[in-house]
Amino acid sequence: MTARRCGILGGTFDPIHYAHLAIAEQAREQLGLEKVLFVPAAEPVHKSATTVSEAEHRLAMVELAVADNPNFMLSRIEVERGGPSYSVDTLEQLAVEDPERGYVFIMSAEAARVLPNWRSPNRILELAQVCVVPRLGYAPPDRNWLAEQFPGQAQRFIFVDVPALGHSASDIRTRVSNGRSIRYLVPPPVEDYIVQHGLYLSQ
Repeated sequence: MTARRCGILGGTFDPIHYAHLAIAEQAREQLGLEKVLFVPAAEPVHKSATTVSEAEHRLAMVELAVADNPNFMLSRIEVERGGPSYSVDTLEQLAVEDPERGYVFIMSAEAARVLPNWRSPNRILELAQVCVVPRLGYAPPDRNWLAEQFPGQAQRFIFVDVPALGHSASDIRTRVSNGRSIRYLVPPPVEDYIVQHGLYLSQ
């Protein structure tokens, strides 16, 4: 595996939790990735902006969560670009900034099954390989389906075996709102940040 391949894990990260970190580490190790970029969305296109915490809070929590892993990096690319966050735009920008690097876009089995509905999915596959990771309750797309949806590009999908952890950001927010513990669901610095800034108390 070339050391010039970089993983990309995008999302709302509201908040980032241990499943995100486990997925990124397992994909990095199994695919021999140089590093993994965590890319918080500015305005998630599939969620109402009123239900998402301010970008600076989400950026800060990701920065705290990845600080102890030299192979993980926070990217502010989508927040700095602003507006709706489309993965194809992010990949296009990264390709311009570092054209010699290869990219692997990490997504859950749930997301992979709706990839045909994303903006410019074929262009995404031209710009990056897609690494599909398990998610509890969602069957991964099979190769025949991928071949039908993406003729000539099914080989761009990689499946990796990672623990199918049941963590959910929405569940974590609900737990905080109800005064329940989120210990062992998020890294301690993220838990401290949530408490210090009073996040999710009015969910």
